[in-house]
Amino acid sequence: MSFRTALSGLNAAQTDLSVTANNIANANTYGFKQSRAEFADVFSVSPLGVGRLQVGAGARVANVAQQFGQGTIEFTGNSLDLAVSGNGFFTLSDGGTPVFTRAGNFGTDRDGYVVNPSGHRLQVFPPNATGGFDTGRTNDLRLALGDNAPVATTRAEIGTNLPADASVPAVAPFDPNDAESYNHTTSLTVFDSLGVAHVATLYYVKTANPNEWQVSTYIDGTAVGGAQTLQYSDSGALTTPATGDITLPGWVPATGAAPINLTLNLADSTQFGEAFAVNLLSQDGNTTGRLVGLDINAEGVVFARFTNGRSTALGQVAMTAFSNPAGLQKLGDNAWAETFESGQALRGAAGSASFGLVQSGALEGSNVELTEQLVNMIVAQRNFQANAQMITTQDQVTQAALNIR
Repeated sequence: MSFRTALSGLNAAQTDLSVTANNIANANTYGFKQSRAEFADVFSVSPLGVGRLQVGAGARVANVAQQFGQGTIEFTGNSLDLAVSGNGFFTLSDGGTPVFTRAGNFGTDRDGYVVNPSGHRLQVFPPNATGGFDTGRTNDLRLALGDNAPVATTRAEIGTNLPADASVPAVAPFDPNDAESYNHTTSLTVFDSLGVAHVATLYYVKTANPNEWQVSTYIDGTAVGGAQTLQYSDSGALTTPATGDITLPGWVPATGAAPINLTLNLADSTQFGEAFAVNLLSQDGNTTGRLVGLDINAEGVVFARFTNGRSTALGQVAMTAFSNPAGLQKLGDNAWAETFESGQALRGAAGSASFGLVQSGALEGSNVELTEQLVNMIVAQRNFQANAQMITTQDQVTQAALNIR
């Protein structure tokens, strides 16, 4: 019986050494979670229960428990490297089967899908047409490989200061080709529905009436509508038009695009006793754009960034949590699968409920602490040696009994 007891101790110590060796081997594995061997004593139980003088029958491995403590966040600068700071797993698809990981070393495959080194596709909540994300379903994250569509300019905001002491131009009537017929000018780029850029130029002419100006708009040298009157108060604020909006008639570009229906907003323009200045020029159109990069915020929202300055939300990284993550099944390659012991998968977005935040340009390292593992190795080695010595001692006792004459 003593041989079997000591042998069970050897097996337990060997398992402890194997678990420690696996932890040490994965000290540099991204997203790895260390394990520990947990043991239980063994008793032979009779139908009438355990006697008071019964000696134990050794030890057994009761569990190899995963430890899901936070690993160190290491910054890489690669926008597709993701780390979870807090609770939760990245949700992946392995040919349609959901798997989960803490390792966020993602890249793209030849079709533009975001995948891990094993080819599992990262899952995201798709964007809604009205804004936000549909958290009721997930899609494979695929980078937008085409051009970002152009948007025609419909509104422009122009903030200028017109000098209060300006004189009426010496030449009349206004002629855009004669600089003596207007006081000041400014221009901005607008876009048609095909993304072609056009130059919109505004000419400012001081009238003989106090605090009154006229502004004329030309696009690519063609007048759009007539002169519009601007009236300012004695404090320099725009009073006419009251809302600051000037709606121009549609201008038809020669590119075959739809007419540009442009509204100018001059609400931020002023008439102060200073030199002419342009303080604000903006418009809501854009030309076509090519993908130049990705931005992923702390809530896991993935934005595609284009050369035209626009950003488009491609989805929100789907996070998954479990009531008992230690019950997950290890699949290898830094992946886990849901089991009955882990509890049902809980889906959500980063930063909501109990889910942690997503850090882009960083990876979560292994949570293995090497010094601790080296100490565990020494302890397991001593346990193994002690059990081996027990077998040697029992052999000597048995030999002594056999030598009795």
